[in-house]
Amino acid sequence: MTFLDHEVLQDLAPEGVLRAAINFGNPVLAQQKADGSAQGISVELAKALAKELGVPLQMVTFDAAGKVFAALEEGVWNVAFLAIEPVREEQIAFSEPYVIIEGTYLVAADSAYQQVEDLDKAGVKIAVGKGAAYDLFLSRTLKHAQLERAATSAGAVDIYIEQSLDAAAGVRQPLEKIAAGDHSYRVLDGAFTSIRQAMAVPQSRQAGAAFVRDFVERKKAEGFVRAVLNENGQTDVMVAPLA
Repeated sequence: MTFLDHEVLQDLAPEGVLRAAINFGNPVLAQQKADGSAQGISVELAKALAKELGVPLQMVTFDAAGKVFAALEEGVWNVAFLAIEPVREEQIAFSEPYVIIEGTYLVAADSAYQQVEDLDKAGVKIAVGKGAAYDLFLSRTLKHAQLERAATSAGAVDIYIEQSLDAAAGVRQPLEKIAAGDHSYRVLDGAFTSIRQAMAVPQSRQAGAAFVRDFVERKKAEGFVRAVLNENGQTDVMVAPLA
């Protein structure tokens, strides 16, 4: 199979354009610059894929992963960048992950909570971004704590602060940035899950999905993923191992 394969092009760029869903809700993967343009590893992977396919790239932007997944049925994107989750795999064909990031908690500096396991207690309220990978994971695994959902990951931090909840769940790097800017908060050292970020294609598009799986492995092997992360200041983000 080559990037000129007709079935691949029909799956990934049926109208002659690669429409890629970009999620600004996870700043490890994509960031919106002051001039409104996009940067980040998911943006650069989308550009590289469009170049291989020989088609223009159209970025369809979102502020939350849950909204990217919800838009699947609307057919507004051909490829997306989402965390691998069982509830999503019914409708989405994932590549192997290209990066692995940690899900952890932001708590008050004087909080009694020291480990992620401490939070799963009756009466504990945790803010999450609705439909985010860590929301889906915690929804499956928490036995006692209660989740309070915001529309976005950034909104989860807002309601954690505004409602004086016990913790905000999220991706480690943006939570650490918040704690670094306000010493009344800290981030727990441990992680409740490793979030496997991958490229995603609708399940019905198997030829396209196979091409994307191969593409992601090549980009990891070439050092492309590591180089883009470093260029964007994401030096502490782990590149996923080769499949």
